[in-house]
Parts: sequence; structure tokens; C-alpha cells
Amino acid sequence: MPSTDLVFSCPEDHLAWLTTQARLPAGFQVGSAPCSFIAAENGRPARMTITVISLDQPTPHFAACFTSNAFPGAPIVLGRERLDAARWGAVVINNKISNVATPHGVEDARRICAATAAALGLDDDAVLPSSTGIIGWRLPVEAMLEALPQALTARQGDSILPAATGIMTTDLYPKIRRADLPGGASIVAIAKGAGMIEPHLATMLVYLLTDAAIPRASLRRILPQAIATSFNAISIDSDQSTSDTVALLSSARLPCDEAAFTEALGRVCADLAEDVVRNGEGVRHVIRCTVSGAPTLAIAKDVAKAVINAPLVKTAIAGNDANVGRIIMAVGKELGVHHPQVPVDRCRITIADDLVFADGAFRLNPALEA
Repeated sequence: MPSTDLVFSCPEDHLAWLTTQARLPAGFQVGSAPCSFIAAENGRPARMTITVISLDQPTPHFAACFTSNAFPGAPIVLGRERLDAARWGAVVINNKISNVATPHGVEDARRICAATAAALGLDDDAVLPSSTGIIGWRLPVEAMLEALPQALTARQGDSILPAATGIMTTDLYPKIRRADLPGGASIVAIAKGAGMIEPHLATMLVYLLTDAAIPRASLRRILPQAIATSFNAISIDSDQSTSDTVALLSSARLPCDEAAFTEALGRVCADLAEDVVRNGEGVRHVIRCTVSGAPTLAIAKDVAKAVINAPLVKTAIAGNDANVGRIIMAVGKELGVHHPQVPVDRCRITIADDLVFADGAFRLNPALEA
């Protein structure tokens, strides 16, 4: 379960805690730099941040999952190609513009990656691109190429906080989680995302860095498992991004038990996923929907998502009125339309441990309904 006991009295206290989580694993550096440009689409001045995550030595140990949206951004197209690369040595990220369905979008992403690779002495396919922001706008490639050297010069191996801040768009605050592993290795991860969030395969932009020596094949088996029970189990607005990316890179500096690594990665992903939900656009309430006893895990997930994505359930929760009729409506709609074979005679619904529906009828407490 994610860590839910973190309460901060002010932004300064939160920043102080983030700083304690931000120490980079061995073998990584991060740097960020501002980039000013004139947006081609409206002719107005704009700013973005370019962030580079690099390894001291390129690694063959990496994994990634990407959005299943049928209109993926150019970085997703290129990232899928580069899953077959021998090594990855860097990730180059920009916010403000997502580079989705634009003329020459893949070519633009290749140019940014090639410049990063040349500066770091890497093969072109050893750089993963990521972009997030406005859909439909073109990258200001020339301005980005001018700002890139500053991001590279700014790289340091102490803290991931500049990267966590640099990838933000509508996020209210940076998101960092870490896990320390037996033997001295660690996992340190950052995420951005506040809107357009109900993932399939991956979510938002998430970067998981570790110095644990876990081979590529294991990373590619473990990562989807961690995503399935964390990022793929959340929703804010039921919309899936065109740019969702989760990337996991290991510098392989320290030995680590695979079972311990698997548990820690799942915990880090769960904590980050909850951070993303709590930071969602317009979010004032967070609910957890647990479904048990369903015929399959897929049906259980469908029912849970039907409840948390139902607009009328959302408005009830937002109004501090847990209208139980709206919950049974959402469950019945999902089962009736998509899983009519599932019997409902044993359906039970509880809210905060109070039984409100069983044996085909509501069991309402007048005191709670008042």
C-alpha cells in the first residue's frame, strides 16, 4: 500500500522532505535549463524547461512502457524503436509542448536526441526523448538546441530535484519517491502529471533510476507488474494521454536481490501514483475503490474504474455527500453493459466500513443519511 501518512504544514516543509528523498543513485546525473521561444502556432513568447538525465556509462539494463493511445506523440514512436537499442545513456525531456501529431515531429525529436548524443559521446539511439505539454504544437527545435548545452553543463550527481521540477506542467509541486535497498543500492523516481490521466500501459511521465544490478530481461518483466498495480490503477479524469511514458534505467553499480528490488519498485510506483492523484487538476478529494470477489482481475478493475470515473459519483464525493445510489448505478451500468454474465445477487457495498447495500437492497443508516 502507498504511504498515506505524509502531512506537511507548509510548502517549505514539503520541499525539505523532498530534498531528503532526492539523492541520486550512483552513476546518474541530471541537469535542467530554461528555454525561451516564440510559439509558431500563436506568435507569442513562451518558455519551457529542458531536462537531461544521463548515466556516467551507457547501460544495457533498461525498460520502458508507453501509452496505448492510437495517436502517440513522436517521442513515443521513437522510444518504441529504441527499446531494441544496445544501450541507453540519457533521457532528454521538455515540458510545455508534447510534440504530438505535428509535421516532422519524429524528425524534430531525432534532432534533439542526436545533439544530446553528440555532446555526451553516445550513439544516437542511446537517447530516449520525452515531451509533455500542449498537444498539436511543434517543438521550437532551434531554440531547444541553443538551450541544450546549458542543461548539459548544469548536470550534477547529487539530487534529482531539478529534474522533478523541470518536467512539471500543470503540476502544483514536484513528485519524488525513493526506496533504499539492502546492500546500499536505491531506487529514486520522479513523475509529472495532473490532468489527462487514466493510463493504459504507463502514465504521464515517470522516470525510475536505480544503481541495483538488475539485468534487462528482469527489468522488462518487473516493470509492467509494478505499473499494473500502481499507475494503471488510478484515474483522475478518465482521459489517456498521448505521451504516457514510464522509463526504468539501472546503472548496475551494486548487487541486489531481485525479490527485494521487485518489492521496492512496486512500493515506489504505488507512492508516486498516489502523489499524482492527490496533485490532480481540481482534485480536492481522493477515494480508494476496492473490489473483491469478482470472477477475474480484469472485471474487478473494470468495476472499480466505472465507479471512480462516473461523473455523478465524482460530484457526490466532491460535495461531501456519498450518494450510495450513484455508486450502485455505476456498478450496475458496468456489469450490465460489459459483463452481463456476472451474477449480482451477492453484491455488497461498503463505504468507510459501513455496509450500505446487500442482498439486493440498500441498508441505509438514517443518522448517516441526515
